[in-house]
Amino acid sequence: MTFCLDTTIIKPEKNNNIKNLVVLLHGYGGDGKDISMLTLNWKRHMPDTIFICPNGHEQCEINPLGYQWFDLGSDDPNYILGQFLKAEKKLNKFLDEIKNEYKIDNDKIILAGFSQGCMMSINVGLTSEKPFNCIVGFSGKIINLNDLKVRRRNSTNILLIHGDLDDIVSPTHLLEAKDFFLREDVNVETHLIKNCGHHIPIEASSIALNYILKKINS
Repeated sequence: MTFCLDTTIIKPEKNNNIKNLVVLLHGYGGDGKDISMLTLNWKRHMPDTIFICPNGHEQCEINPLGYQWFDLGSDDPNYILGQFLKAEKKLNKFLDEIKNEYKIDNDKIILAGFSQGCMMSINVGLTSEKPFNCIVGFSGKIINLNDLKVRRRNSTNILLIHGDLDDIVSPTHLLEAKDFFLREDVNVETHLIKNCGHHIPIEASSIALNYILKKINS
């Protein structure tokens, strides 16, 4: 099947039956192949899992070789939210396509993302009618607190990981998100990685893997 987003797909190596599905969403200027590098370690521990890594729906404004989920050309929060909601609609369509293709429901799907991909994972995950297995976010934030508060429809468990030296998305957003989720009664776990900038180090990848394994085996 051809999906509405160009996608890098990593299938189980031994043709195992697919029991779980991980959607990995890249950051600003990246693509599905970039974020799929996480699977090099993860797939060895998740032999019954398929990894789906779509490209963003727009070519990146500052890196034409990469993609974006939404435009950052304006600091106007209303403009950013409008662009974000366009991406959310596209991503929801994509998720419906892969659920239909692989005959799998939300409770067996993990949403994970880096930076912009983290922002997308949080919103799409929590505004869905049915909860997902879990949401894992690296170096991101809640794009709009008021919008999410109004539209949240479930309480999917969340893991957020951030570098304490991140100068692209401030680590203060980790604390902001944690406070929001605690007040909204959403189960959230957070980790602040020392001496880490805006990337996913091995420590963060390992923390995320262990969290996902607990969720899919519980």
